[in-house]
This record gives sequence, C-alpha cells and structure tokens, in this order.
Amino acid sequence: MFEAVEELLSEHAVLEERLADPAVHADQGEARRLSKRYAELTPITAAYRAWRQTGDDIEAAREFAEDDPDFYAEIKSLERQREQLTEDLRLLLVPRDPNDDKDVLLEVKAGEGGEESALFAGDLLRMYLRYAEKVGWRTEVIDANESDLGGYKDVQVSVKARGALEPGQGVWARLKYEGGVHRVQRVPATESQGRIHTSAAGVLVTPEAEEVEIEINANDLRIDVYRSSGPGGQSVNTTDSAVRITHLPTGIVSSCQNQKSQLQNKEQAMRILRSRILAAAQEEADQEASDARRSQVRSVDRSERIRTYNFPENRISDHRTGFKAYNLDQVLGGELDPVIQSAVDADAAARLEAAAHNN
Repeated sequence: MFEAVEELLSEHAVLEERLADPAVHADQGEARRLSKRYAELTPITAAYRAWRQTGDDIEAAREFAEDDPDFYAEIKSLERQREQLTEDLRLLLVPRDPNDDKDVLLEVKAGEGGEESALFAGDLLRMYLRYAEKVGWRTEVIDANESDLGGYKDVQVSVKARGALEPGQGVWARLKYEGGVHRVQRVPATESQGRIHTSAAGVLVTPEAEEVEIEINANDLRIDVYRSSGPGGQSVNTTDSAVRITHLPTGIVSSCQNQKSQLQNKEQAMRILRSRILAAAQEEADQEASDARRSQVRSVDRSERIRTYNFPENRISDHRTGFKAYNLDQVLGGELDPVIQSAVDADAAARLEAAAHNN
C-alpha cells in the first residue's frame, strides 16, 4: 500500500510545480484537469505525512520511556492514532467513483397511494431543495407534473454545485444514495377517519452528462409534440409545446412540458435524455454501477423501500444502513446530512472490505 502512496506523493509534487507555472493556466481545460487531480491527491498526501510523523513520534516516545515510564501512556495514544490513520489511508486509496464530482438530475415520482403519494413526493422535493440550499448548491426545476392537491405526480430537478468542492463533497457523491423507494406512514390530508396510511414515492438520481460525453445521432431520435396539461401547464396548454423524445436504439424516453416554448422544452428533454443514456451506458459497461442502479427505483412498490418516514413517531429509518433518528421534521426541513453520511460510511466500509478481499 505504502509503495503506491510514495508514487502518489511524487505525482502530487509534480502537479504542484506545474500548477505554479503561469503558462499552464493559458489552457483552462488543462488547468482544471490538473487542479482536479491535485485536489484528489492532497488528502492522501496529508494523511500519509501524518501517518509517517506519528511513526516518528512513537519511536521518540519509546526512547524517552526508557528513562521516564510516563511516556508509555503517550505511546499507546500515538499507536491508536496511527491505527486510525492507517485505516484512513486505506480508505483514501480505494478507487473513487469517477462520477463523484458531477452534478445530478434528480427525479421524484409518486407511486402507490394516489393523491397522498403525490403529496409525499412534494415533501421529498422540498426536502432536497432545502438541503441543497443549506449546502450551497443551485437547483432548477426542469419539469413538473403537479397533482390536484398541490403534490407532484412527477418532478425533475437539476442540482449543481457552486465552484470547486472537496473530494467526496460533490453533488453525485452525496445524493447518489437517495435513489430508491421512500415510504411514508402518516394520516393523509384526505383521510377523514384519522387512520394512518402507508404510501410510497420513488427517487431516481443520475449524474448529469455533458454534451461532449454523449454523442446522439439526430436520426436516432423520434420527437413528438403534444399539449401541456395539468397544473403548471395552463399558460401553454393551448399549443403543442410539450416535447417527448425517444432514443430509438435504446428505447430511452424523456419529456418536458413546463417551459414556455417548444424549443425550451426540447432543450430540457435533451438534457434529461443525455443523462439517462450516459447512466444506461455505464450500467452496461460496469457491473458495480449496474448493481447500484438496481438499488434505485424500478417500480414504486412499497416492498422495495430504502427508507421509511414515520410521521406519528417523528422517526426516519434507513433500511440499508440501519440509521434511525427521531427528528423527521428536521430532516424534511433539509437536515439530511446525518442520513446521507450513514450511507457514505456503509459504502466506504463495503469498498474497504472489497479492496481487502481483492488484495
């Protein structure tokens, strides 16, 4: 492991030298690529230097302990630090998800439960919008199909980071664990007898594709236009402004109806289509990505839940990680980090185990 770290330290030093050269920044694309790699290596070099320094401190403490037994307690403390730094290094050296720095397209879709499910989909949408606001991301509702009572049958949102982020803090790095079926238990607004109902909504998260990543042949597309309908579409529902695009080779479909013109709807539908094609291509090429995507929503079936939101008990439970807390109101208000972190930690443990097994 540590031979690999020495090589990364050398690469880090070379990158630092190159980034200090003003000529490198004449090519902004190259400068961004080098800066990104430098940012990826910086935590590894810092952890390794701390690990090496702790080793030197242990040796020094052992020498002092020969004359002063009080130093034996310090040796034990330093050894515990070194064990933790060793684990930190192992985790940092596990290959990262190449999409971690990407922005995402997030879709929330009502499922079983009718109007109550649509209202819950609206709650989930607001939770993600508030969370994005708290961490400083930008959001844009691309398309929305509202229900009669103000919920959402289906809503798609773009979530983008602002500026450079620390490794592991990108939008995809955090939100990719949200994909799946979310179950709610509460007394619906439509319930007159005060009975608790269970319904579900699905969340699908895909890394947003850049145009350069996906080349789409115009001849492979079928573009249909139709009239927008439902709440949110009244301003344009007298013209055929809504757009549905089908990618014929894959059968992947995207649509948009909420923009003011057919051209704007087409641009947004293409944006969604590119990301869905990219996700599908990655599934086919990478079995691990396929496994991760299969954990996301395929059909909004309550039995395939990843998380339960229990309103009577103010409880949120993540069934993949075992996380449980009794602050559901705060989570729905955007305090989502502890829930997400439980998934990040579980994923990190699984990757460490897999890396150890492969070695």
